[in-house]
Amino acid sequence: MATTIDRPVTEPEPEPEQGRQGDRPFRPSPLGWLARAVLALALAWLVFVFPLSQEGFEVQRFTTAVIYGIIGLSLNVLLGYVGQISLGHQAFVGIGAFTSAYMVSVQNQPFWVAVAAAAAVGGLQALVLGGASLRITGLYFALVTLSYGLVAEQNIFQVEELTGGGQGQAAPKPAGFETDWRYYYLCLAFLALVLWVDWRLMRSKGGRALLALQENPRVAATFGVNVRMLTLFAFVVSGVFAGLGGALLAHNDTFVSPEVWSFNLALVFVIMTVVGGLRNRAGVVIGSAFFALLPYLIDQIGFIEDAVAAIPAPRELTAELAPLVLGPLLLILTLVRAPGGIGQQIRPIQRWLGGHRFDLHDHGPKEVKVADVRA
Repeated sequence: MATTIDRPVTEPEPEPEQGRQGDRPFRPSPLGWLARAVLALALAWLVFVFPLSQEGFEVQRFTTAVIYGIIGLSLNVLLGYVGQISLGHQAFVGIGAFTSAYMVSVQNQPFWVAVAAAAAVGGLQALVLGGASLRITGLYFALVTLSYGLVAEQNIFQVEELTGGGQGQAAPKPAGFETDWRYYYLCLAFLALVLWVDWRLMRSKGGRALLALQENPRVAATFGVNVRMLTLFAFVVSGVFAGLGGALLAHNDTFVSPEVWSFNLALVFVIMTVVGGLRNRAGVVIGSAFFALLPYLIDQIGFIEDAVAAIPAPRELTAELAPLVLGPLLLILTLVRAPGGIGQQIRPIQRWLGGHRFDLHDHGPKEVKVADVRA
């Protein structure tokens, strides 16, 4: 029995946009294309030029935002495409960070070998953990990942040979990218690579089967989809992306400490992915970058700092603790007002940039449609 899925299950059959007379597809005017080009250039300036105007420490924050985009995409593969939540994702990221730092500082391996090893270790963790928990899903799977995160925090991150113990592990930047600005562009290149791999994955038959699996595993199984193996495959891909993000994060800080990889960080990873918008790459990257830059925004923008200071708390709400307070509030707002997150809100702009008519109420299909699935 063979399975074919002819088009993405989250995208309905595109319908041509009609012009005013209803006799030809909509095409932007030259002035419309100029407006789109201006907005595209403004976004390119914000990503490629604006960070260069900041001091070195601020550039590291922007680099962290790029790396958080990779981590958000890794969690989106598992949570968005398959519908399984990971509450121990900081373990995959942290072990990837320590692996890369160990390879460079102790084994004297090149940066590229260390990053590849971190990605491979991330995938191996997911393969072992997923293989041991294939029979469980939903809340029980989340509890397994939570337990693994706690085991990593209390045991693996305390192995002195790997982590350096309380002293941590050094993780210098690679040769040729020693400056913060060059390393920022290197991380942008890795983010582009992850986006391309994710896009190619979801354009394949296996990727579209993942979406069918997320919608209804039992229905997908009746059409010959191997539910367990596809879930394991998504978990491994998620682990590879997470290990890569951890390695880049380690070399951005040039130092890795065991105290960073706590359960609080795992919560931030989940919240930023959901607020960004599951199954929307641009939304996930924007949401992840926002949470990474939140301490910077609080320090730089006065009214945000005043709003955070006005939140009642048993102790002073610092910029580092703000994501754990503002994050759940944004999560509740997302679930109530915009289940599609930031991705749902920016969809009209995305389609407008692609040459479609601007429609403020265009937030995508109301439900996931499974079409053209034949056995």
